[in-house]
Amino acid sequence: MTETDSTHKFMIKEVSHWDGQWELIDGVPFNMTPAPSATHQRIVGELFFALRSYFGTDGCAVFIAPFDVQLDKSDDYTIVQPDVSVFCRRELICEHRAIGCPDLLVEVLSPSTALKDRNQKFKLFERSGVQEFWIVDAHNQTVEVYGLSERRYRERAVFGHSDTLRSFLFPDLKIELKRILFA
Repeated sequence: MTETDSTHKFMIKEVSHWDGQWELIDGVPFNMTPAPSATHQRIVGELFFALRSYFGTDGCAVFIAPFDVQLDKSDDYTIVQPDVSVFCRRELICEHRAIGCPDLLVEVLSPSTALKDRNQKFKLFERSGVQEFWIVDAHNQTVEVYGLSERRYRERAVFGHSDTLRSFLFPDLKIELKRILFA
């Protein structure tokens, strides 16, 4: 199966039997199998540690890819694997995936996924009601934070390597980016 086969809208149940890791956005499959870079993995690991430390064991649940997220239970054509997912409603977590909208999603840009993350996923997360979305750009040493208001990402802040990221959704959540973005 290739990502460019657009003659058929695929369903989650079809993709779940394929080899490798796959995302499905509106029935279009995207192969997630290529291994991420060491920089990507370090950033994801540091973000997970920071978020897990903030939420503790009794707060929101934090997951890293590969972990399937079906944003809408009634949508059989979309399932994604965000780099970091935060769910404050634990009833959305099932054994093999989450079914429902997370509170916070993070994507760390890679050359092979940057356009999809900035376009298809941005629009998908916005229309699905993800309250906060972070785009981490290691190359430019920035983190863009988007906050949902009236079903649109209307709030935006960009933080650099020497800044302290502040969440819109969780006002007490502050992350020193020099610990995340390795200059």
